[in-house]
Amino acid sequence: MNSNRPKNLDLTTIELPLPAKASILHRISGLALFFAVAFMLVALNASLESAESFAEMKATFDSGLAKLIIWLILSALGYHLVAGVKHLLMDAGIGESKEGGKIGAIITLVGGAIVIALAGVWVW
Repeated sequence: MNSNRPKNLDLTTIELPLPAKASILHRISGLALFFAVAFMLVALNASLESAESFAEMKATFDSGLAKLIIWLILSALGYHLVAGVKHLLMDAGIGESKEGGKIGAIITLVGGAIVIALAGVWVW
């Protein structure tokens, strides 16, 4: 084994390619959605208990913090959806090359930003 191989264990100095960054964001958005399910189920349960609890939940969702949480959940969902479509296209053989991956990552990031902005306009 060659002991003169270069070693770079400092992850902050490694420059990842754009497709890798888009993939990491896809995984982070999926993880965020996993935890968001708990928030959404609690809100659904509270809204279905009675007419009074529904009115309380509706009033709670008018607060700034609740709107921020809803926007964050919709942002994760929107980006995850856009990145998921990209992965489905890659499974179909579209954009599998190195250049195709880079173009797909750019389209995913721009499309995700557009969806996130539209979700922000809709929530606020």
